[in-house]
Amino acid sequence: MGAGGYGKKYAEHLLAYGKGHGTELIAVIDPFVQKSEIYQELVSQKIAIFDDLAQFYSDSFADLVVISTPIHLHCEQTCEALQHGSHVLCEKPAAATVHEIRKMIEFRDEFRRVVAIGFQWCHDETVQKLKEDVLSGKFGRAVKFKSLVLWPRDTAYYRRSSWAGKIKLDGKWVLDSVASNATAHFLHFMMFLLGSNMLESAFPEAVQAELYRANEIESFDTCAMRIEAKGTEILFFASHAVKNRIGPIFELQFEKARLVFNHPRFPESANRFVLVRGTGLYEPYGAVDHSSMKKLWDVVSILKGEERIYCTLESALSLTATINCAHLSSAIRDFPQNLKKSEGEPVLIWVDGLEERLKECFDSEKLPSELGFSWATEAKRVTQVECEVFELET
Repeated sequence: MGAGGYGKKYAEHLLAYGKGHGTELIAVIDPFVQKSEIYQELVSQKIAIFDDLAQFYSDSFADLVVISTPIHLHCEQTCEALQHGSHVLCEKPAAATVHEIRKMIEFRDEFRRVVAIGFQWCHDETVQKLKEDVLSGKFGRAVKFKSLVLWPRDTAYYRRSSWAGKIKLDGKWVLDSVASNATAHFLHFMMFLLGSNMLESAFPEAVQAELYRANEIESFDTCAMRIEAKGTEILFFASHAVKNRIGPIFELQFEKARLVFNHPRFPESANRFVLVRGTGLYEPYGAVDHSSMKKLWDVVSILKGEERIYCTLESALSLTATINCAHLSSAIRDFPQNLKKSEGEPVLIWVDGLEERLKECFDSEKLPSELGFSWATEAKRVTQVECEVFELET
């Protein structure tokens, strides 16, 4: 479902490599498929095309439905596919709200199907090895995790669809943001690492989130979060309103060691984790392939009866709960107009000094308001219980 954006990548991989995995792409469901870059290839390979799931299921069936559609449609489409007996691989985030994911879990359990969510870091071999080592106690207790992700996004990014940067659309929650979409993998990864087994993620006990924006959107394009989960503090700093692409940078602090990734003080950590001992000695740990489509083939293997690590609905729920709590923690504050800069075509809007300020937050392990930045506003601490009633908010 969905032949544009990331859905195009799924279709391309199924067409190119499906046969080798004993898999056949039988249909593409997208009411705007003619706008897709692969439309002509779908036609030439005689792939059936439908406008929606109801039309598809009227005379067809699929073992697996891959959903790569707007966030606010994930819950409804997943439940419909499950009702017709299909398994589901749904792109991240699983849904906009905790309430929706709980509904998806109910349908999954009622119809006894598999639902996987497309957080590809869960499928990465280095990440799985790291989680096994964390669970075994190799590094001691997890003390503090932090991440910095500065990924510029121009105005074309927000114009690419009707739901981009939206809080709600057509009466449905979307909650699209820098944290729930483009950089969601990295926030989820830290919570996945803290899960009590290889499939689970730690659930947020409390969230304090400062939310900001430079672009003319409903949601936020910059955030600074402090999350409490299983006795570990998680700090997450992310922005699209910057000029230079940096990260994701990770520093995972344990009692006996640290693991760093893309860390400026460790050039050897470019796109790979490096293990730093208490003595200061360090050693390579493993690379991560962020662009991997291993998640697709792992789900195919699961449906054939093989065991694989993947992202369950319960695991994805931790990310959505965090985002819901973040929206309850703080109003979205606009950056001062005099700090906003713009350049290029399409136009990139960025905040003067923001890159340096967020680096300072990462290094000092403080939120912007705690460092007294002129544009920063303190956020309240929101607990898990408050997050559960998000659906009642207007």
